[in-house]
Amino acid sequence: MALDISLEQPGDDQASPGSRIGKVRWTICAMLFAATSINYMDRQVISILKPTLEHSIGMTEIGYGYVVSAFQFAYALGLLAAGRFVDKVGTRIGYIVIMAIWSLSAMGHALANTVLEFGIARFCLGIGESGNFPAAIKTVAEWFPQSERSLATGIFNSGTNLGAILAPIIVPWVTIRYGWHAAFLVTGAFSALWIILWYSKYRKPADHPTLTGAELRHIYQEAAEQMGPSTPWIKLLGLRQTWAFTFGKFLTDPVWWFYLFWLPSFFSDHFHLDLSHLGLPLVIVYNASAVGSIGGGWLPSPFRRIFGLSAVHARLAAMLFCACCVVPVFLINYVSSEWAAIALLSLAAAAHQGWSANLFTTTSDMFPRSAVGSVTGIGGMAGSVGGVLFATYTGRILEWTHSYSTLFAIAASAYLVALAVILILAPGLRRVESLA
Repeated sequence: MALDISLEQPGDDQASPGSRIGKVRWTICAMLFAATSINYMDRQVISILKPTLEHSIGMTEIGYGYVVSAFQFAYALGLLAAGRFVDKVGTRIGYIVIMAIWSLSAMGHALANTVLEFGIARFCLGIGESGNFPAAIKTVAEWFPQSERSLATGIFNSGTNLGAILAPIIVPWVTIRYGWHAAFLVTGAFSALWIILWYSKYRKPADHPTLTGAELRHIYQEAAEQMGPSTPWIKLLGLRQTWAFTFGKFLTDPVWWFYLFWLPSFFSDHFHLDLSHLGLPLVIVYNASAVGSIGGGWLPSPFRRIFGLSAVHARLAAMLFCACCVVPVFLINYVSSEWAAIALLSLAAAAHQGWSANLFTTTSDMFPRSAVGSVTGIGGMAGSVGGVLFATYTGRILEWTHSYSTLFAIAASAYLVALAVILILAPGLRRVESLA
């Protein structure tokens, strides 16, 4: 049944028209940011250790491509189940189960010593990590009004960048001193503290003990939505809006996977950077992507204010801006300076994260809250399928040609193509009014 926002909540008797709304929702967003940081730190360890593993276990480009594909194939499968799982059991319990699976799998990499064993460990990690974004997007839909969702999504999504920044700082230091096995154990252990924090602090808005009535009304400033039973996949797959989001993820997610899993190798191959010198370029690129994530989530607001656009058209304008900012990355094929390459990759990574923050938010623009987790899972699954295909292609291209030219050309054009497809399938991000 619909939430009655007129009911009194803790703090209502103190609330007045001029009182502060409250910031509990941003505390929740901070926990999502931490979870996403851990998620990306765990998944990036293997890319930093790729040159080390090439020497220690003889991993080839094709073998590495298969290991990455195993992760993404499992991620694709897991996203379908994760979105449904989170819709069924809720974000509090769902997130705990998801985090526990990926933490154990991340530490399990320390037991691997062959390409096959790494493939198995990555498959298990993909199953666990697949739940992060469906759970986080559903949490944002529960805790934020539509006007704040893209900013909240941009903030928690910037955790991907913090994780990607921490990994090249922590992993080389641990590896040089204690060996590569220890690097997987150390990074995989962070999630235990997060599970304790989430279990003790997280509740839905209507059940949260410290949420004021003013903040609850702010969260549901639009008409309260039905939070009925989750919608069957077959019904969601019959909607053009589902396919718009799905193709957007399918075409652009593989580019981010490429940056995440092959940038260390790119800098090592082209600029001869060893493990102790890989950190700075990666930290710069992922710091830029953090700015892009938050900035991209904020961008629709000035578009609305300056140009008088609606919320939806401002989001589409932000996506177009980000898609155009990616295009210059194709020039990386023609530069010989390490710093020029860092600048181009920083712009592209920032633009991707800005795009991603707004693309994620289109699910809550187009669908009721009860379907957000499932639609996010379907789209994420498609992005992972694209990632599997692109990772396999990347491994073979690099093994045969030793050139990144084709790969960066694909990266430069993917976002404009994706935006065109989205506009064809779901003009104006038309909302699904009923899933009954």
